[in-house]
Amino acid sequence: MRNDDMPHKAIFITGAARSGTSLVAGTINICGAFGGKMYPANRYNQKGMFENAEMRDNVVKDYLKKINVDPRGQYPLPDVNNLIIPDNFRGKVENIFINQGYNDGHWFYKAPKMCLFWPVWNQAFPDAKWVIVRRRTGDVINSCFKTGFMTAFQRKQIQKAVGAKNEREGWLWWIHQHENRFIEMMKEGLNVKIIWPEKMLYGNYTEIKDTIEWLGLEWKEKEVMDFITPRLWSPYNKRKIK
Repeated sequence: MRNDDMPHKAIFITGAARSGTSLVAGTINICGAFGGKMYPANRYNQKGMFENAEMRDNVVKDYLKKINVDPRGQYPLPDVNNLIIPDNFRGKVENIFINQGYNDGHWFYKAPKMCLFWPVWNQAFPDAKWVIVRRRTGDVINSCFKTGFMTAFQRKQIQKAVGAKNEREGWLWWIHQHENRFIEMMKEGLNVKIIWPEKMLYGNYTEIKDTIEWLGLEWKEKEVMDFITPRLWSPYNKRKIK
C-alpha cells in the first residue's frame, strides 16, 4: 500500500528526554495528527508516552543497536558524521503507520532519540516538519535523577569517558550533545520550530497554538486544556538527587 502524499505530511517531535516531548506529542495528537499504536501511560508519563511502540522497538532501537550505540539514547551516542543510511528507511516507517490505520492527513512520530541521528530521518523525509522540545537544563537534569530508566551516568566509567566528575556533570554533557544536534538541524535547513511546553502548565498557550497552526492542524483549546494537568507532569521521584 502506498500514499504518495504521506512524506509531505510528516511531523517529527524530538528533544532531550525529560523535556516534555510527550506533552507536546499528546497535544499534537489531540489536534488531529495520526500517531498509530502508541505506548500507554506509565509512572513517568501518566497521560501517556505518545510514542509509536512498533516504531520505537523495531526501527529506532534496532537501528541504534546496529550502529553499536546505546538504544536508550544515553551513552554512547551516535556520531552524526559517520552514520549508516539504511535501505528503504522511509518505506519501513510509512508501512508501520499505514498498517496501523493511517489513510491520509498529518501523522507524527515522537522520539527524543530522533535528533541523535537526524540525518537518517532527513534523508528519508526531507519535507517533514520538526518540533524541537526544550526545557531548562537544570530541570532536565533533576528529572533525569528522578526517573528510573535514566541511569547511564550513575556509572563512574561513563562519567570518566565524557570528562565528568559526577552524575550531574554527566547529564550536563548529555544535554549539550542534544543542543549540538539541534544547532546542526537548523544550520542544515530543516523545517524546525522550537517550543518550551512548560508555558502550557501555567496557562500560556500562545506558543503551542502557533505551533499547531504552523503544522496545519486544528487548534482545539478545550481538549488541550483538559489534557494538561500540571500535577501529573511532575516527574516521579524515585531516587534522591546527588
